[in-house]
Amino acid sequence: MSLPQTNLNPSSTGRFSPMTALVLIAFFAIFIIIYVISRQAPVPVGNATGAGDEEKWRYSAEGRAGKLAELRGKEHTAATTYGWVDQNAGVVRLPLDRAMELTVRDLNASRK
Repeated sequence: MSLPQTNLNPSSTGRFSPMTALVLIAFFAIFIIIYVISRQAPVPVGNATGAGDEEKWRYSAEGRAGKLAELRGKEHTAATTYGWVDQNAGVVRLPLDRAMELTVRDLNASRK
């Protein structure tokens, strides 16, 4: 019985196979594409985006700060004033302090 013959001559096999070269070329091509895309100028915002007048507040710090102040004002008003949520159903909005007082009173009454 004879052993399988192996080619031990280093000159017959190259240092890099064609597949290895192809993988290296693909890696560098992908790297270059990602680099080029990341170096592109940012897309302009505002009028160039086609945003309407009601959406322009998003593109400036002053506009966002104004919207935030408006939202917090509405939340403060809702948390500190009385008002109707649904008058037909008899649902009202109470200030938070008064709602907590009523809840504590009802819980204490139910424990007795």
